[in-house]
Amino acid sequence: MKNRVQLIGNVGNDPEVKTLENGRKLAHITIATKDYYKNEKGEKVEQTEWHRITAWGKTAEIIEKFVVKGKEVAVEGKLTHRSYDDKNGEKRYITEVVVNEILLLSK
Repeated sequence: MKNRVQLIGNVGNDPEVKTLENGRKLAHITIATKDYYKNEKGEKVEQTEWHRITAWGKTAEIIEKFVVKGKEVAVEGKLTHRSYDDKNGEKRYITEVVVNEILLLSK
């Protein structure tokens, strides 16, 4: 089995892009995906999930140039989990998709 994630959704924020000391780009966005199901009463319910997306290098450069809030995108990458200590010394956990491909779907 392979750790592979494919998502299609709308970008929820303008990209946060950093240029590291070595010149490599790092970009973060969030995308929203929607799913529908019927509840026990037979009513259609919409469920929105938010996904943190991280991109490096050329993919980050594409995001910086072409991606804005509201744009529909398709991403493919791998699911990762990591932790860090915040400013107060509390451990925080992050689940994110590290993308290696992005496809711009809306104009």
